[in-house]
Amino acid sequence: MNKSAVRAWIMYDWANSAYATTVLAAVLPVFYSSVAADGLEKTTAASYLAYTHAIGMALVAILSPLLGAISDLSGRKTTFLTCFTLLGIVSTSCFALVERGDWLMASAFLVLSTLGFSGGNAFYDSMLPDLVPPERRDEISSKGYAAGYVGGGILLALNLLMIQKPSLFGISDGLTGTRWAFVTVGVWWLLFALPVMRRVPNLERQTSGLTAAGYVRSGLKRIAGAYRDIRRYPQLFKLIAAFWFYNDGINTIILMATIYGTTIGIGTSDLILALLITQFVGFPSTLLLGKAAVRFGPKRTLLASLFMYVLIVALGYWMTQALHFYLLAVMVGLVQGGSQSISRSLLSDLMPMGRTGELFGFVNITSKFSSIFGPFFFGLVGQLTGSSRMGILSLLLFFGLGIVILMKVDVERGKNDSLQGRFTDNGGPVSAETERLVT
Repeated sequence: MNKSAVRAWIMYDWANSAYATTVLAAVLPVFYSSVAADGLEKTTAASYLAYTHAIGMALVAILSPLLGAISDLSGRKTTFLTCFTLLGIVSTSCFALVERGDWLMASAFLVLSTLGFSGGNAFYDSMLPDLVPPERRDEISSKGYAAGYVGGGILLALNLLMIQKPSLFGISDGLTGTRWAFVTVGVWWLLFALPVMRRVPNLERQTSGLTAAGYVRSGLKRIAGAYRDIRRYPQLFKLIAAFWFYNDGINTIILMATIYGTTIGIGTSDLILALLITQFVGFPSTLLLGKAAVRFGPKRTLLASLFMYVLIVALGYWMTQALHFYLLAVMVGLVQGGSQSISRSLLSDLMPMGRTGELFGFVNITSKFSSIFGPFFFGLVGQLTGSSRMGILSLLLFFGLGIVILMKVDVERGKNDSLQGRFTDNGGPVSAETERLVT
């Protein structure tokens, strides 16, 4: 195991979590509601933001599996990660240009930044099995998420000061501080992404002599093979199906929690402080859940975290004051990073080696398409009922289905399946020595 490359890989979570915390979870929802969507009803603004997230996820879903397959064939995972990261950095910084009432411009930048953030994560996640042996993946994956909580939390604290105490930075007002916060996210993301760009080398090409069009054709063939052959790995398929549902619930909570708080009257300062609490509770909790996964098994630990989410959703429906939001923020911090890191390592354990970029692309496309429904249902139910409370309650369906399917996954059988064969062009698993590459 290349320790330098692994440290650089972990540091990328530190880098891009600034986008997840400051932009997705904390500052952008409030900025979108109060500035970009100025003049719209609060519930309408929340629905527009939810629809925008759905559009961004759809674009990621369309592109990720093809790019993942091409990255496997070409060995250029780091190159693709770099390109998507730069797209995310530039579009995030452009939020500073949004004026009052420019909700359409803000939505466009959000779609692009979502594409950069989520698209980059598909390649980032697929690097885990390339860099880390199976027995260390739960540990390393949890360290990545834990680093993300600290990195994202530190910058969020700085951004909070810029917004709430702008005079400390020579800034005229809180709105200007918010604009500068978007720029600092871009700078932070770039600075701490440099190690993974420099220290994690591209892999050897699985095939050579292909033109750009040839890589696209080969990538499409491999995607078709993955869709066809993944049924030969039933435990992996069940895990992915469970992931579709519960991850949709988790992502919707991350994306919509702040704007949901604004619709029920919780102040901006309370919302951002609560999310800051989530970050610093999440750091030790993610590490502890990673250790729990090693001791008690990843499936049991993941199920326990999902049952916690069911409780969070139920309590969120009844939330009426800032203290409630603080308590829920602590509860989310206890399980958010751990559930995501365990999911990532468990998926990698059940994937055949050699096509992890393609398979994480498959997970990305299917989970992003499924993740359209969480924000969409949140927005639709909010508009139909005139209350975002019913939107948050609808997430119980996603967590419930995810839990039921996850309980049916036989992890050990899935690991054995992944070791015995790889996906092939003709539909059957064969040994690594006889696997034919798609050309």
